[in-house]
Amino acid sequence: MDKRCAYLTMDDIGNFVSDADLSVAPMAELGWQVDMVPWRRDVDWDDYDLVYICTPWDYQNDVAGFLGVLATIEQSSARLCNGLQLVRWNLEKTYLQELESRGADIVPSRFFDSFDAHRVEACFDAYGTGTIVLKPVVGANSDNVFVVTGPMPGDVVDELRDVFAHRPFFVQPFMDSVQSEGEYSLFFFGGEYSHAILKKPRAGDFRSQEEHGADILSVEAPEALVETARNVLGVVNPQPVYVRADFVRGKGERFLLMELELIEPALYFRTDPGSASRFARALTRAAA
Repeated sequence: MDKRCAYLTMDDIGNFVSDADLSVAPMAELGWQVDMVPWRRDVDWDDYDLVYICTPWDYQNDVAGFLGVLATIEQSSARLCNGLQLVRWNLEKTYLQELESRGADIVPSRFFDSFDAHRVEACFDAYGTGTIVLKPVVGANSDNVFVVTGPMPGDVVDELRDVFAHRPFFVQPFMDSVQSEGEYSLFFFGGEYSHAILKKPRAGDFRSQEEHGADILSVEAPEALVETARNVLGVVNPQPVYVRADFVRGKGERFLLMELELIEPALYFRTDPGSASRFARALTRAAA
C-alpha cells in the first residue's frame, strides 16, 4: 500500500502561482500517494505518514490558528516537514539577528516593536541611504511592505503609524541591486544544493514575486553565492528538509542574506528538470 503524504495548502489558491504539482509524480515513483489538503480543514492527521507545508500562503492572516494546526500534526503519527520548531523560529524575521550573531552576512536590519517616526527617520542616516524599506516581523507575499524615501512626508508617517501601531516591524536600507540585478533564490533539499533562480522585479517595482510582475529566470548560481548559502545553512539547527535562501548583492560584491524561508516557499520546480525528483527523495528520507 502506498504511503500517504498531505501537501498543506489553502482553501482557494486564487491568483497565486504554484508548481508544487510537478513533484506529485516523483513522489508516486517513490511509493507516495499525495493529497492536497487545505490547512483549515478538519483532518485526522494519523491517516497520513507525512505532511509537507506546501502552499498555505494565507497563514499570516491567522498565525495562531496555523500554528495550532501544525502542533496538532506534530502530535499525530505523521511527520511534519519542516518541523514545528523550525517553523516557530522562522516565523518572525528576528531570526535574521540570530543568524547574524552566528556569522551570517545579512542585509542590515533594525527591529522595532512599535512605530516611532523619529527612530525610523534615524535609519536614513544610520544606513547612509535616501531610501529604506519597512517590513512586518511576521509577513508574507510583500504584504504591508513599504519603500520610503526621506524625509518622510506627513501622510506617509500617518500611514506607517496606522499599519505598524500594533505590529512589530524592521527597517532595512533599500538595496539598489534588487532592481539593477535582481534577487537570487537558492534551493536546498536535505541539505544538498538543488538549483537557483534570479527574480527580477518589473521596472519601477521592488517586489520579487511573479504575482507582482517579476521575471523568474533559471540561473547557474555563482560558486561564491552557493558557498555563502551553505555557510548560512550550516548555522541552522535543526537542519531543514527544504529551504529557499534569498540573497542580494551588496557593496564589495558580497552576497547578503535577505530571507531564509523554511515554512512554505515556492520551490520553482519548473525552472530545473531534476529538482522535483531531488525534493521527493529528500522528503522520503525525512519520513524514514
